[in-house]
Amino acid sequence: MKQDNSRRDFFKKTLAVTAGITIVPRFVLGGSGYTAPSDQLTRAIIGVGGMGKVHIHYTDARLLAVCDVDQNHLKEALDIAGSGVKGYSDFRDVLNRPDIDIIHIATPPHWHGIMSAMAARAGKDVWCEKPMTRTIGEGKKVKEAIHATGRMFRLNTWFRFKDIFYGMGTTVKPLKKAVSNGLLGWPLTVTISGITGFNWKFYWVGKTNLQPQPIPKVLDYNMWLGPAPLKPYNKHRVHQTFRGYWDYDSGGLGDMGQHYIDPVQYILNKDDESPVKVEVDAPQQDSDAVGTWRRITYTYKDGCRIILDGENRDKDAAYIEGPKGKIYKGFRSTIPNLREKLDRLPDPAPQLIDFRKSVITRKKFALNEDNGYRSCTIVNMGAIAVRLGRNLEFDSEKQEFINDDEANRLINQPMRGEWKMD
Repeated sequence: MKQDNSRRDFFKKTLAVTAGITIVPRFVLGGSGYTAPSDQLTRAIIGVGGMGKVHIHYTDARLLAVCDVDQNHLKEALDIAGSGVKGYSDFRDVLNRPDIDIIHIATPPHWHGIMSAMAARAGKDVWCEKPMTRTIGEGKKVKEAIHATGRMFRLNTWFRFKDIFYGMGTTVKPLKKAVSNGLLGWPLTVTISGITGFNWKFYWVGKTNLQPQPIPKVLDYNMWLGPAPLKPYNKHRVHQTFRGYWDYDSGGLGDMGQHYIDPVQYILNKDDESPVKVEVDAPQQDSDAVGTWRRITYTYKDGCRIILDGENRDKDAAYIEGPKGKIYKGFRSTIPNLREKLDRLPDPAPQLIDFRKSVITRKKFALNEDNGYRSCTIVNMGAIAVRLGRNLEFDSEKQEFINDDEANRLINQPMRGEWKMD
């Protein structure tokens, strides 16, 4: 894909930022005729086919632009957004606008890493859909880009800090208090199954017999693929069913995994480490299409475990249990008067849960590039183990698999054409 002069200029600017120049947010600079920062945050959305349309209705900042490689999606988004919002087909043109503060990334996951890093280097703060990245290596490079540029980053899953957690009848906060104050003992096992599990998306899989189809005139398929391998177009590869192919995601695990796993990282106080082992029970996988899996078990160095019950076999298992007690779905517990005991205990440390405030104050959001990377790494560890069909050991400090070259090659996967993370 050829780049015009404006895009060449854009990449020159991003290289300057990468070299260590921190871009000062536009709304901090002030100037003649400038309105107060509280009135000035602006944003754009890249990818408006599914979740991107939901992002249109967010009120964290004024929407100025939407971008999509499908002209039908773009037209629908512009109709919803109303006047004053401009449409684009190439996300680099959006990043090149100096009047945009925040970039919402709602594309398929194979674009998340590149777009997040490029947005940061263009001086934008980033609000990214889950999973944070499709590979562990891309997550590392997003972290590096955010740290190098001083940008703010938010990952769009929120259960660690608000809303009733799936099937639990409570927010995550009481679970965090129970664990932090030793009411369940140690080590702990968390079992994610049933209504809090993956079974309702268990069959989000790909097809192994795809036949080439004509590319719709409204779709820039080459740009949709971007860094992914060039494969013949079939409508099942794109839009709502893309998650069924390893090139773009990892099925229901990629779609829902970070929603379920990130709160567990928080509950277990594991935001600074990764499991050291992942064990899988799954059928042999196709090289292209994601298949089903039955069970994934992660184990930390201290013996804590996370069990993903894909087939909903453990219907009666406690959600979280330790040597001193158990907590079940619906917040039922073997610990007498648990709620009363929790009321007398100190609350967890406060979290910054307003991304707009994070952007203005330049203080990290509750779920950011660091802890989001850790929970996304768990998702991607599981995806790699399922894909290869074997158990794996992982070095939490080096962030690589132990004595498994094939697994480590899936940490940093090649990108097509001009697309690079560096």
